[in-house]
Amino acid sequence: MGPLTLLGTEDALTRVLFGDAFWDAGDSVPVLEQAARELEEYFAGERRDFTVPLAPEGTAFQRLVWAELRKIPYGTTATYGDIAARIGKSGAAMAVGQANSRNPIPILVPCHRVIGANGKLVGYTGGMHIKKTLLAVEGVC
Repeated sequence: MGPLTLLGTEDALTRVLFGDAFWDAGDSVPVLEQAARELEEYFAGERRDFTVPLAPEGTAFQRLVWAELRKIPYGTTATYGDIAARIGKSGAAMAVGQANSRNPIPILVPCHRVIGANGKLVGYTGGMHIKKTLLAVEGVC
């Protein structure tokens, strides 16, 4: 899958970027160390839920969608329409898709678990190969 770059504050993880970003990490930040440890456990098949505090930045609608994504259980999928219905916006599948694509904390906010209405894998900001890899880690693909 390649390297991940984690960004955050002293209190919460704020971004996960695919690939190497050259940031000066400076002093050790415990929340980032926790996030890295939890991600390593996830990829080793030892973790299904993340406990690191998250603080994604986005609109109220985006944050609502991202909160709902966190409720999709490990090893399962949901459609954009499912998520729209769960947040009380049954006609907003496309808006859910847009919010999904702007998720600043992929993997921990599991946007990879969202699939098309036809049950097929559809777009992923990190690339379809990464979506397939994440779902394979969870035993979905």
